Amino acid sequence: MSDSIRKKRLQAIAALSLAAVLAAPAVLAAPPKTSEPGKLKVAFNGDMPMTGQDKDGNLIGTDGELMVMIAKNLGLSVEPQLMEWSAEIQSTKQGKTDIMHGAMGWIEPRTKIMLLTDPIYYFGTLATQKKENNWTTFADMKGRCVATVSGFTLVPELKGVEGIGEVKLYDTTDGALRDLIAGRCDMAILDPPLIQLAITENPDWNLHQLPITPEPGKYPIMSQKYNVIFGINKELTELHDAFNKQIAKVWADCTNVKVMAKYGLEDKSWFDPPPQEENIRIGVDRPKDWQAPNGNHCF
Repeated sequence: MSDSIRKKRLQAIAALSLAAVLAAPAVLAAPPKTSEPGKLKVAFNGDMPMTGQDKDGNLIGTDGELMVMIAKNLGLSVEPQLMEWSAEIQSTKQGKTDIMHGAMGWIEPRTKIMLLTDPIYYFGTLATQKKENNWTTFADMKGRCVATVSGFTLVPELKGVEGIGEVKLYDTTDGALRDLIAGRCDMAILDPPLIQLAITENPDWNLHQLPITPEPGKYPIMSQKYNVIFGINKELTELHDAFNKQIAKVWADCTNVKVMAKYGLEDKSWFDPPPQEENIRIGVDRPKDWQAPNGNHCF
């Protein structure tokens, strides 16, 4: 066989091999490591509109739907685990669950016990109260009872508000609301998305929520606009990185804006980050040149 013929045959074989490779279906990357391969154990407390379950046991809600979408994109099957908020923190910290969610605000102490993702939306601190009242300052808390939920981001700072009468902690939002409606507490600081939905559905409660005037020098946590994030077990760095890549896509195609709109949370403010100089996570678990995502292109 001449060299020219042999060369042509080798070229033909190479061309066929390349064509076969190109025609073959793409091999999906393996799912990121979790406590149980292929599964994502998700802690949630069932407070809608952030997290809940449908009749078939699937996660729903503003945060829940995003969780399911991201898990599916990563090749993970979601296993929802319902518990109280404080139990979510401990369960994720101890590795009994892989990830927790539900209007979870970023604070520095949480960076010590788990990995915190990029934000999926934002909100500030609002005080829920009877419509007959219009309390909007920290000074308005003087001598008054303020209700919130155990384990919430702001609890340590709330207890230190100058002159505050009493800080009552509850295992659930329902408990705090019951006492507020019954007049056993004066105001409550709870998850704004949940309260907005509850007030809309129950006008007879005669409640409204008002923004607290910031005092960042005294109360930096309650004066900031929160990064709402997912909390991941400290050992699951691969899962954390994979989630952040997916969250970037969620912002790019406005998926979070669309999901929030389904639950009546359509205002642009949910997708406006705090100013760069006021974003307290910068320089802690994000570099100083990190730019918080925003939804400007979605409106």
